[in-house]
Amino acid sequence: MKATYINYNLQFKFPAGTSRGVLLHKPSSFLLLEKDGITGVGECSTIPDLSIDPMEQYDQKLQKVCLHLNEGTALENVDLSAYPSIAFGLETALLDLKSGGKRELFSSDFSLGIAGMPINGLVWMGDRRFMQKQIREKIAAGYHCIKLKVGALDFETELEIIAGIREQFSSNDIELRLDANGGFMPADALEKLNRLSAYHIHSIEQPIKPKQFKEMAAICQQSPIPIVLDEELIGTAPNEELLKTIHPTYIILKPSLLGGFKVSEEWIRLAEKHNIGWWITSALEANIGLNAIAQWTATLGSKLPQGLGTGQLYHNNIPSPLEIRDAKLYYNRTANWDLQSVL
Repeated sequence: MKATYINYNLQFKFPAGTSRGVLLHKPSSFLLLEKDGITGVGECSTIPDLSIDPMEQYDQKLQKVCLHLNEGTALENVDLSAYPSIAFGLETALLDLKSGGKRELFSSDFSLGIAGMPINGLVWMGDRRFMQKQIREKIAAGYHCIKLKVGALDFETELEIIAGIREQFSSNDIELRLDANGGFMPADALEKLNRLSAYHIHSIEQPIKPKQFKEMAAICQQSPIPIVLDEELIGTAPNEELLKTIHPTYIILKPSLLGGFKVSEEWIRLAEKHNIGWWITSALEANIGLNAIAQWTATLGSKLPQGLGTGQLYHNNIPSPLEIRDAKLYYNRTANWDLQSVL
């Protein structure tokens, strides 16, 4: 088996705002495994200031991984504990190689093109006009579950935007998920959650920054809105004690930030053991990584809308059979992959 990699810089169609700042582009790398004329492709995707991978050594690590694989080093002897995104890329590249290099990693009605997967519509942070424009577009496109980024704008402005949605659409019409990305302070988080609860919010992700276990546990216990852990899981091996201590209503799994599917499945097992719900979210991957995550997610049997609608964010994404219709993600088997820019 021959291993190589290619760096690829994804360009956003618009400034993508979060409480951690604004993204204009995002680095990814594609890990290529070639054997007997078949090439498996996996994506190693990181997010600045969120991924735990040491970025100053990232390229060197990819070089070493390829060198080890080309020398015949056993996979279990390739240490990727500090590089979850590379672990994810290697896992998916091997699955693709095994499936014949067709980007069909898991078989389901989704990958066979028979069924679509419900997804939420993501509304990015920005000024009031930009956010309201996105909301109108998502509703017009048929989304019944909308996720709004909050925590970076003036809180009163965010409340007004949310109130504007509820004036037109009840919680029976539109499910509202919020994502604070740790943007609230522990001292006033509950006050904000109480005010937000007037608008019948389905859930809110990571209201305060991670690693504040006592404060997060108290918020989960007292919040009128169900709390979702997201960043709290990144950089942490599946940890039953963490889930028992904080006991959120839901957790979110981002396989490319957690270290792959096996790690994510262990988090799911622990969550279900403690009656904690979950759903899957992509982490700004290009279509290579998004496809792998979507095909895996389709095998899990969740009925909740998933966070897998990020494939349309980039000017230079990899053309693929993934498409969104009627607020569902589909794998269109009449369309083709175009990996010329990668291979």
